[in-house]
Amino acid sequence: MGQMLRCVSPIDGSVYAEREVLSREAAFEGAARARAAQADWAARPVQERIDLVMAGVAAVGAMNDEIVPELAHMMGRPVRYGGEFGGFDERASHMAQIAEASLADIAVGEDETFKRYIKRIPHGVVFVVAPWNYPYMTAINTVAPALIAGNTVVLKHATQTLLVGERMAQAFHAAGVPEDVFQNVFLSHDVTNGLIAGNAFDFVNFTGSVGGGQAMERAAAGTFTGVGTELGGKDPGYVMEDADLDAAVDTLIDGAMFNAGQCCCGIERIYVHESLYDAFVAKAVEIVKGYKLGNPLDAETTMGPMANVRFADEVRAQIAEAVADGAVAHIETFPEDDGGAYLTPQILTNVTHDMRVMRDESFGPVVGIMKVSSDEEAIALMNDSEFGLTASLWTRDVDRAARVGDRIETGTVFMNRADYLDPGLCWTGCKNTGRGGGLSVIGYHNLTRPKSYHLKKVTS
Repeated sequence: MGQMLRCVSPIDGSVYAEREVLSREAAFEGAARARAAQADWAARPVQERIDLVMAGVAAVGAMNDEIVPELAHMMGRPVRYGGEFGGFDERASHMAQIAEASLADIAVGEDETFKRYIKRIPHGVVFVVAPWNYPYMTAINTVAPALIAGNTVVLKHATQTLLVGERMAQAFHAAGVPEDVFQNVFLSHDVTNGLIAGNAFDFVNFTGSVGGGQAMERAAAGTFTGVGTELGGKDPGYVMEDADLDAAVDTLIDGAMFNAGQCCCGIERIYVHESLYDAFVAKAVEIVKGYKLGNPLDAETTMGPMANVRFADEVRAQIAEAVADGAVAHIETFPEDDGGAYLTPQILTNVTHDMRVMRDESFGPVVGIMKVSSDEEAIALMNDSEFGLTASLWTRDVDRAARVGDRIETGTVFMNRADYLDPGLCWTGCKNTGRGGGLSVIGYHNLTRPKSYHLKKVTS
């Protein structure tokens, strides 16, 4: 038996699932089958591809009663939240609805002598490397539009959510998507790098850590394979003096704590105007003290364990360092906090940007709150980060939010909401969050290449 990938459940530390990785030879053979199948798949009418993909999406939905506890076992999200099918379906459905228009030829001009237009051509084989924190929704962001656009897809999912890709492949194959057109694979890092470096793929979409994204780019160096990345985040919220305070507290704290803080666009730092600061902190502490930390299979649990003990260890280290440097921790240790994956959610004040908890990605249930006196101060603090995924602005003034948003180095600007991915908008980032563009019409542009036609007519 070769190398095994093991999903260790955060519930109790047991091995929940394990799968053997493909050999280098088998992995390259799978990629070759995907390439061989691509032309026939792309030759099918767009509506046929749409229908098959959406049938696969529906087949995933039919598994939801099994998927929800499976996710709890693999990555700790409480069953009370019902899984991810709502967002999974919303994103795929939107990309299906806009496919015809997004992939249509771009007419440049036609007269008696010339016809000129630009076609959108699928790249060929798209490699999707998906993360564990929202394993179905993050995967479908690329899988659905890539298939609809006429690419074949090879999916490699995170070890922490080992069974997700298998589920998706099972559902899509049952719905009629050919097995070589959509493949789920289990790969070692070395074989993954070898495939990319060996030009097995025509486009790579990676969601994960900054280090992982750098590894993808290094593997692709010199191959001219396109690489799209969505990496780390340290997303800020800014509460202005005219904000709806209750709505701001409820949404920002939920954005910081939901899924045990393990959200790509989770709120990791909050800046509050001095006139609302004390009230904001008091309300935030009250909310967090009401959370029920526990076994995610228990319907009463509102916060499950972090997906892995090492993730919780990093959050604990950031909190401890901040407190040692003068930060104030407002939440006493929960009795369910076992020093391992089960971690007390925490609110910190008296924090500064000299502390790692306000600079490094935490990806856990902790948020630092700082007092500010002006838009200028808030903008400077929000931009004082190596990351740029989203920013959440709280005000009653749309024009002010737009002006502030124009000056923030970020991929998405929210006003009076947070932690939501609108499939009609491009999901993108800047700085060390990476370079990519998923969903929306731009998602289709990134999963295809332009091909220009300049046709001269014979007129005599």
